[in-house]
Amino acid sequence: MKKLKILVVDDSSIINKKLIQIYESLGHKVVDTAKTGEEAIEKYDSNKIDLVSMDITMPDMDGIEATKKILDKNPEALVMVVTSHGQEQMIVSAIEAGAVGYILKPFNKERISAMIDKILGNIGD
Repeated sequence: MKKLKILVVDDSSIINKKLIQIYESLGHKVVDTAKTGEEAIEKYDSNKIDLVSMDITMPDMDGIEATKKILDKNPEALVMVVTSHGQEQMIVSAIEAGAVGYILKPFNKERISAMIDKILGNIGD
């Protein structure tokens, strides 16, 4: 399986730590973290990121807007939404913005692994 360079975006330090642990236990490398949408855009631009793990609800700019802005600059970007919103509309908005998949909190290693496999399978890796 391809080893991904991942940017983890969540305003919760606890969630960031959990996600880093899961991604790295799956053999991927978390190259950076961000706590806001603006920070995510800056860090995406300054790193060679393969996958963005994006929260939706954050201060300054939500994950849907940040996803749109990242994809405006790089249409090849892969953004996976990780959110506590079970609300269908938020997920639909994220997918419409260009997210390639989503995971609902609470998440686990198996669900994250399955979604990454699905995303990589869809892009032909």
